[in-house]
Amino acid sequence: MYLKTKSMKLKTLTVICLISLLFSCEGPRYPYQNVKLDFETRAVDLVSRMTLEEKVSQLTHYADAVDHLGIPEYNWWNECLHGVARSGKATVFPQAIGMAATFDRDMMFQMADVTSTEARAKYHDYFSRGKHGMYQGLTFWSPNINIFRDPRWGRGHETYGEDPYLTGEMGVQFIKGLQGDDPRYLKTVATSKHYIVHSGPEPSRHEFDAVVSERDFRDTYLPAFKKTVEKGHVYSVMCAYNRYMGEPCCGSAPLQEELLRGELGCEGYIVSDCGAIGDFHWGHKVVADREEAAALGVLSGTDLNCGDQYDGLVQAVRQGLISEEEINVVVERLMLARMKLGMFDPDEMVPWSSYPVDTLAVEAHKEVAREMARKSIVLLKNDRNTLPISKDLKRVAVIGPNAHNVDVQMGNYNGTPVDPVSVLDGIRAKLGGDAEVRYAQGSPHHSGLPYLSTVPPELLYTSEEMEENGLKASFYSNLEGEGAPLFQRTDSLVDFYWWDGEPPVEGLSDDNYSAEWSGYLVPRRNGTHALGVNGKYFQFIFEGDTLIRNHNIHHSNKIYRNVDLIAGKAYRIKVLMQDYHSDANCTLHWQEPGLPLTWDA
Repeated sequence: MYLKTKSMKLKTLTVICLISLLFSCEGPRYPYQNVKLDFETRAVDLVSRMTLEEKVSQLTHYADAVDHLGIPEYNWWNECLHGVARSGKATVFPQAIGMAATFDRDMMFQMADVTSTEARAKYHDYFSRGKHGMYQGLTFWSPNINIFRDPRWGRGHETYGEDPYLTGEMGVQFIKGLQGDDPRYLKTVATSKHYIVHSGPEPSRHEFDAVVSERDFRDTYLPAFKKTVEKGHVYSVMCAYNRYMGEPCCGSAPLQEELLRGELGCEGYIVSDCGAIGDFHWGHKVVADREEAAALGVLSGTDLNCGDQYDGLVQAVRQGLISEEEINVVVERLMLARMKLGMFDPDEMVPWSSYPVDTLAVEAHKEVAREMARKSIVLLKNDRNTLPISKDLKRVAVIGPNAHNVDVQMGNYNGTPVDPVSVLDGIRAKLGGDAEVRYAQGSPHHSGLPYLSTVPPELLYTSEEMEENGLKASFYSNLEGEGAPLFQRTDSLVDFYWWDGEPPVEGLSDDNYSAEWSGYLVPRRNGTHALGVNGKYFQFIFEGDTLIRNHNIHHSNKIYRNVDLIAGKAYRIKVLMQDYHSDANCTLHWQEPGLPLTWDA
């Protein structure tokens, strides 16, 4: 993980003031400020005014602000595989493999258009609140157009399947919906990934050499990239971790400069997969150190490094591995992209800059998601015309671990839906109050993998005497949970989700507060329990020992530890949750031993 902590609000205020000054004067001071000039001329002028260190600071995904030039801090890492992802409230569409099953170009375009609209609303809201962090920008690392031909590859569901033609067609529509059709500005930037011959094996991707015939390369792996560049005009391509025919993909001039830019005509920028430049010396071992890796990446055509290896470019110049003029080329490409997104022009010139934050997950967007879901369903078999089921049924049994679990419906690289509906909830709503709908989990997802659910309130107590149910909750105006709490209360259970910008208690500062729950857990069964927490930033303390410590900016983690518990005994527990970034959530969950799942079903 690469995370840079900064005094963001002060820097943002400075940059906003500088940008305001740029457009409030009688005329622009420098050519890059002149909105009447073409973006290419402005980008070259802007880069010419940077020092070497400032240029290098723009080449990692966490690009620094350059205050004296009015360049805001920016994080290039954003995801939108099936809706704006990892950025809180959003319309969530079916997983990519499901959308591909629609074979519907128009639906894919509509989905991406909704996604880019919500992305714009989020970006301008974040910017207005001084936020420039990960998952708060306009450059999206989607779609995944790799070819999924081996079910052992654990990321196949992120793709559009095994067919190069279908993958290319769906990818083009996704890109068009994401990037918009304005003649001057990009609505957002789409990224075709992972270039190239990247379809597993996942565990060895950082050192694996993909060797295929030229015919297989041209017929199977290249067509979707060719189509998304030539017909979709995708503005960004992500190079893959693996090697192809002996060369790391992100360090191959033949792949990137000759084929992608030369033969296919890619006009945008190339970004490395996260950590792929470091793989040059850690995994593939084709160079000796960071400086050589950084120089090889830039000279091979990789403009942007997701990671920190390009921080070594200043030293690489001093060592004679690369020239500043060669670095200028990639910085200019990145500044050009930001200009095409409208980041250096007044809002009134940029379409979409006025989209309000209440555009997120509106009913019209949800209807597009519902229609996409309907069309994604593929009926493989219907013995004895079992389907459709009569709506006049009075007794229905719904069985299975996925039936009442909205998490499994969201896939991965996902946003957070508003008021999600599980399969069980949907069946109950469809049949109405006159029908009896019973539910049983039936089984775990997999043998040995616990099915975690919220610890119920009747087993939680504020004290060892077990006189009051619940846990003591304390809210602090800092991340460490130090000093006197701002507010205290008793919560019946721990299962909370607070949207970004909406702290649970008045007086708490967004992205800078913590909550602590403490008390006692009294189990009702003897045996080994799976016990833990679901969240992004938290500590779980059991009987005075820290069992779990988690810090993950990307998404929540459902983490547990196996602990042996005695029924009726009070165990001291404490959960500390921190709000570092975006939404804040925390759930105390477990699985009890010996549940009669089969009997219940």
